[in-house]
Amino acid sequence: MTERTLIPTDVVWADTVGYSRAVRVGNTVYVSGTAPVADDGSVAFPGDAYLQARRCFEIIVEALRAAGAGPEHVVRTRMFAADAGDWEPIGRAHGEFFRDVRPATTLVGASGFVDPDIRVEIEATAVL
Repeated sequence: MTERTLIPTDVVWADTVGYSRAVRVGNTVYVSGTAPVADDGSVAFPGDAYLQARRCFEIIVEALRAAGAGPEHVVRTRMFAADAGDWEPIGRAHGEFFRDVRPATTLVGASGFVDPDIRVEIEATAVL
């Protein structure tokens, strides 16, 4: 099997669920669904889908860097919104990070997240 590198996360539910922020296998990096968690573990920017999406992308970029990749390597993103009507502010944040990269992407409405203050969760896949 190809070497597997785990990029950890310290969010409170990670140990219970048993997952990593990202996993690199060969030249591919898989970034887990990423919630807008602040440095203190709270939900960042409650109620603001745009700022929450930006926070998700900041965490994703940090995980990519830890795995030896960057935003330019992203080939796929998936965005899950508590309200599909928030597509524009979430999409605007996505464009700020990936406008020139133009990964394949999906944005869907989700029925809820682990915390009701979360408006968006985002995952990404990168290929080096």
